[in-house]
Amino acid sequence: MIAIRPAAAADIPLIGQFIRDLAAYEQLLPEVEATEKQLRATLFPAHGRPAAECLLAFWRDQPAGFAVFFHNYSTFLARPGLYLEDLFVEPAMRGRGIGRALWQHCAKLANDRGCGRMEWAVLDWNQPARDFYRKLGAVEMSQWRICRLTGPGLTRYA
Repeated sequence: MIAIRPAAAADIPLIGQFIRDLAAYEQLLPEVEATEKQLRATLFPAHGRPAAECLLAFWRDQPAGFAVFFHNYSTFLARPGLYLEDLFVEPAMRGRGIGRALWQHCAKLANDRGCGRMEWAVLDWNQPARDFYRKLGAVEMSQWRICRLTGPGLTRYA
């Protein structure tokens, strides 16, 4: 009943909808700037490598969720890693194993590609997600803090 496949350029409207649905769930909708044109340029560029990859999950042929990931690098391991940027399942589709299937698919890709680890961030208030990941064996890295430089702050150093 669950099918997972890599996204294709024709899926850009669906990817955009999942991004907006995730942002609404996280109460971050005003921060979404992604357009279909930007998604096409970064996920399915005409030349060069995509900035990230996207998986789509379906429940009985109905779009149910997505995962977006990219590779990073661990200098300590001297191996690539897989960074899971977003994993989202539509609220009406939750409780069916779709999130777990997406997560496992990413973990399998990480193993198949020789990655030394898989990492992601989770909002501190999102206890259902934190519990979900803990059940899967994930360890929260409480000694690390995410730092970010965006917009005018980033431009100032360009």
